[in-house]
Amino acid sequence: MKIEFANARPAEADVLAFFVTKSSFDGFQFPLQNAQMVHDTAKLARFKGDAGQSFLLIAEEDGKLVRIVLLAVAEGDAGDYQKAGGDIIAKVQTSGATHVAIHAENLSAKAAAEAAYGATLRNWRMDKYRTKLAETSKPTVQAVTVVGAAAEAAALWPSYAAIAEGVALTKELVTEPANIIYPESFVERCQHLRDLGVEITVLDEKQMAELGMGALLGVAQGSRRPARMLVMKWDGTGGKQERPVAFVGKGVTFDTGGISIKPAAGMEDMKWDMGGAGAVAGAMKALAGRKAKAYVVGVCGLVENMPDGNAQRPGDIVTSMSGQTIEVLNTDAEGRLVLCDALHWVQENYNPEYVVDLATLTGAIIISLGNEHAGLFSNSDELSDKLTAAGKASGDLLWRFPLSKAYDKLIDSPIADMKNIGARGAGSITAAQFLQRFIKDGVKWAHLDIAGTVWADKAGPVWDKGATGFGVRLLDRFVADNFES
Repeated sequence: MKIEFANARPAEADVLAFFVTKSSFDGFQFPLQNAQMVHDTAKLARFKGDAGQSFLLIAEEDGKLVRIVLLAVAEGDAGDYQKAGGDIIAKVQTSGATHVAIHAENLSAKAAAEAAYGATLRNWRMDKYRTKLAETSKPTVQAVTVVGAAAEAAALWPSYAAIAEGVALTKELVTEPANIIYPESFVERCQHLRDLGVEITVLDEKQMAELGMGALLGVAQGSRRPARMLVMKWDGTGGKQERPVAFVGKGVTFDTGGISIKPAAGMEDMKWDMGGAGAVAGAMKALAGRKAKAYVVGVCGLVENMPDGNAQRPGDIVTSMSGQTIEVLNTDAEGRLVLCDALHWVQENYNPEYVVDLATLTGAIIISLGNEHAGLFSNSDELSDKLTAAGKASGDLLWRFPLSKAYDKLIDSPIADMKNIGARGAGSITAAQFLQRFIKDGVKWAHLDIAGTVWADKAGPVWDKGATGFGVRLLDRFVADNFES
């Protein structure tokens, strides 16, 4: 979908969108031939301008029938325009309309760009495997023109567009089935980031074995798909930032649970158990695409967890790259085994001051938070506050959970340094405590459990049913607010 900025409404526009607030609706001057009729019809339908309300009608304008969409936003909330932009697309994406004109004459440049951004995010969908899609179900919108504040909004747009492209990459990786996206093909899907200036390094199984990554490789040993570690480096500071920010993503491209096999019902969803790695890849694309003035390293531990005759068994003991030993009581608690080696590796090789890992790690976090927030665990109040603020600003919301020695004791093993699961209670916390054992002194670390937020069973404000792209906007905002001057 093409995004354009103009000072006048294009003649070919067949959807006309207007933004109002509750206080401005009654006196709003619609630049329409039938302005009063539109206003009166909206009021008759109980549209009052309350934030989140929307209204669509078909009316005649310049001798042709067009769709007119009214969207109510909160007073002074630029971020609300992002959701409203998504609402436009949700209403007309498959309607037969081809060109949306967003009237932004009464908006700030930021609000206008946010509206176009929301429309772009919401427009993403994957239809390439649908060979018999009805014509009435196919997307028809080809262009969105933002009318008014053209020069100022257009100047802001390249950064928004880059983030949207990062979110699109994440949605693509998460949506693809496991026979298409597996460790090797995940790496291939990210090769185009080189064109944006991202330095890419890939570790294969032999290299990881030589480094002693027994935890990560133990998860992969039951699959015919070989494990990979994908490392993406972006330095937009010209070497001025000595220590990078590190993002580490869990990339289990399909999770059967291994020998501790999952129930069959719903197992198909486990194609998105690489949502953390998908978010890291998308964030790296966003940062490089907008030429972020920051030094960031993204690491994705990529494996497939399968239950063949060579698979890891409950009760096995593995040695991690850090030298710590792990008693594997449940092979379905595999994500932490992947992450612990990836976390240790990035600290050994890049000495980051800040490390943030993202993982669809526990079902327990969904019990706690549902699908509205991701869980946040951190050894640093400063880092936690910065991530929470970035979550609120971006729309990728976080909620902090505790860490303590009392919880840490729950994963002590009688025959190894630790076990990979604790008791039934506090499952998300003990998983985070496990990861914290691989964080070096002085490193500010946060773990984001995103199991409830990477996939949606119903459409949201800026995503359709399916992959949400969670994490990309969050990480990009975190970098923009704290590491770019």
